[in-house]
Amino acid sequence: MQIPPKRNYRTFIYISIAVLIFIFGLFPQAVETYYSNLVYPFISSVQRLISSIFPFAIGDFLYAFLIIFLIKNIIVFISRKKKTKKDYVSFGLKSVNFVLIIYISFKLLWGLNYSRPRINEQLQISDKPYSKEQLLKLNTFFLQKLDTLGKTIDKTAFNFKTKELEDVAATAYQQLSESQSFFRYKYASVKPVTSSWLVSKTGIEGYYNPLSGEANINQRLPNFVLPFVTCHEIAHQIGIAKEDEANLVGYLTAIHSNNTQFQYSAYYNMFRYVLFEIRMKYPEDYNVIIEKIPQSILDNFKIEKEFWAKYNGAMSVYMGKTFDKILKLNNQQKGIKSYQDIVLWLVNYHTP
Repeated sequence: MQIPPKRNYRTFIYISIAVLIFIFGLFPQAVETYYSNLVYPFISSVQRLISSIFPFAIGDFLYAFLIIFLIKNIIVFISRKKKTKKDYVSFGLKSVNFVLIIYISFKLLWGLNYSRPRINEQLQISDKPYSKEQLLKLNTFFLQKLDTLGKTIDKTAFNFKTKELEDVAATAYQQLSESQSFFRYKYASVKPVTSSWLVSKTGIEGYYNPLSGEANINQRLPNFVLPFVTCHEIAHQIGIAKEDEANLVGYLTAIHSNNTQFQYSAYYNMFRYVLFEIRMKYPEDYNVIIEKIPQSILDNFKIEKEFWAKYNGAMSVYMGKTFDKILKLNNQQKGIKSYQDIVLWLVNYHTP
């Protein structure tokens, strides 16, 4: 039995490239200097410039094409009646090549950003441990912000279209980039997800598509959640791969926006994390705090709870476990729990 030399040669090349990329990812400062600040901005700008031409999420169709291509090849191979050892080896090599191409493409298009140094260091935000008093003080700060903003915002003003979310968020990023180039964002490309029903069923608020450079937003979400989700997904577009860091960048962008709805959305979303942290660490304090939360905020909690109760079933549990594995494979050892790391930075950012 002889392995097809051409395919064997390709496999060797793909493996070599994948290994080099992996090794390169072991050097965060090199990734930051040569990839995140040099190569990736060019790649992502071109992606968004192209994808912004289309009114729909072209990345979703690229995913669909890959899935169809994969299923077709599997079916063709299985349906072949007589298969020799050479056929099995050939199919195995094709499968390995496919996986390697996906890995290389993902890393070069966006995934290497997982290996860059921690973003909080660039933003000069400490990660020192916080005390119980600091956490409770932060909780009070968010409650005051939400109560004040909530009294000045007409709830109907939250009826954002995707284009409006894109425009306001892009403006907020541009404003911050004037004092910190880190926030520079060109060629906005924010799209509604192709199937908001399916995305809601899997428990996803939004996602970044590395194939197209698009930020995809679940428009079925309660409107007061969407502004922050938009800023979070744009953070991924500018090269912030890790979820906790995207939360931090999205939060800072939204609270510095001139749009009060965006400010409210950011404070609201972060308040949930802080409240959850208190509930896990200091349940007695949580029971006291929950009784003092303004009714308007409790109403929003109820709206969110009813939304996820309507869509989020057993499928979301499975997807949550899958996403957890993906995060751990990309240098986020805490998996989904990495979302909660934002509390540490929030305390240090708001504590003098």
